[in-house]
Amino acid sequence: MRVEIITTGTELLLGEIVNTNFVYLATELNKRGFDVLYQTTVGDNPERLQAALAVAAGRADLIVLSGGLGPTQGDITKEMVAAYCHLPLYLDLETWNHIHNIFSKRQMCMTENNEKQALVPEGALILKNQVGTAPGLVVEYDQHFFVLLPGPPFELKYVCEHEFFPYLEAKFGGQGVIQSLTLKVRGLGESLVAEKLVELISKQTNPTIALYARDGGILVRLTAKAATAEKAGKLLHKLDLKVQKLLASHVYGYDDETLAAALGKVLLAKKQTIAFAESCTGGLASSLITDIPGSSEYLKGSVVTYSNEAKHNLIHVSKTSLSKYGAVSKQVACEMATGVRDLLGTDLGVSITGIAGPGGATRTKPVGLVYIAVADKEGVVCTKNLFTGLRTQIKLRSALTAIGMAYDKITGSLTDPTEEMKR
Repeated sequence: MRVEIITTGTELLLGEIVNTNFVYLATELNKRGFDVLYQTTVGDNPERLQAALAVAAGRADLIVLSGGLGPTQGDITKEMVAAYCHLPLYLDLETWNHIHNIFSKRQMCMTENNEKQALVPEGALILKNQVGTAPGLVVEYDQHFFVLLPGPPFELKYVCEHEFFPYLEAKFGGQGVIQSLTLKVRGLGESLVAEKLVELISKQTNPTIALYARDGGILVRLTAKAATAEKAGKLLHKLDLKVQKLLASHVYGYDDETLAAALGKVLLAKKQTIAFAESCTGGLASSLITDIPGSSEYLKGSVVTYSNEAKHNLIHVSKTSLSKYGAVSKQVACEMATGVRDLLGTDLGVSITGIAGPGGATRTKPVGLVYIAVADKEGVVCTKNLFTGLRTQIKLRSALTAIGMAYDKITGSLTDPTEEMKR
């Protein structure tokens, strides 16, 4: 069944609030086998909402709307759907009593405009809302199903779980299952991943493959539709093996697993420890590591050596290197990595030194130039990176690259690169 979700509210278009209702509805409907094909967000404007309903009816079977069911003049969703479906509104006494009881429990007087929420399109199915005043509604018209849900996320979820989703099951039965598996990939650009998977992508039917660039890495999302979760899982597993074979060691995890978590796993498995010396990232890499529960088992500590004095006094970077090459250099990065490793007695020492911007650049050292080094008992590996973006983006990309280099080093896939890495 084809689904379009229409979220209403000018505040969404102004960027005042995040549209979490769409995320929730799309996730839950897809889980139940309903194909969410379109998303529309429209403000509190009668003409534009009517136009959105007409477009949705031309391409979807199930049209789910959230918001615009309140008592104010700006709440127009119910009225516009009723007008589109040529249905009169009537006062539903059960809904009116429910609203009146809520006001009574709160020791508040029910205002006249709250009666607006008890108006229901003729023939509509009422989806009871026990945690708010506005009920949900289902209106059938011209072989389409219009579902109206309250805008507050807590109320929407309640109505969905207790009324709407059971209605879908009873009305349409099992629609199958749409299940996804996301592979986390690093060390390859989006175009190279696409090239490696081109044959699988060109022949895809079910499951399907989609690629996304995210935070310096690539997400490969596999999506399968089947009658049951077990059958969908088998389809995904079969395709996952094919993708793994083509991308090999570049896949470091699945779904919500982070690169920091993947590094933690291999450190624990090999019973090794790590420490960081950070300059331009200001401790961000260490923070990402400590976001993982149990990271104290392998992270012994870190130092933020933001100044040249800190680099020299804390981890013994030579004054000669700092003077001759500058703080942002391969030489200093290597000394920082070995210095923090020696200071804290860890198996790996990781360093980050660079120019996050927007100031501090020179002709030979631009904003985004970051040296990252990883030291172990065998020596030091250092990369020269040229990151782009705002200060916060450069810091994040630097931190993730450092974590990734540590991951590659401990898994044996990192060698001393000879060319600059542009990200």
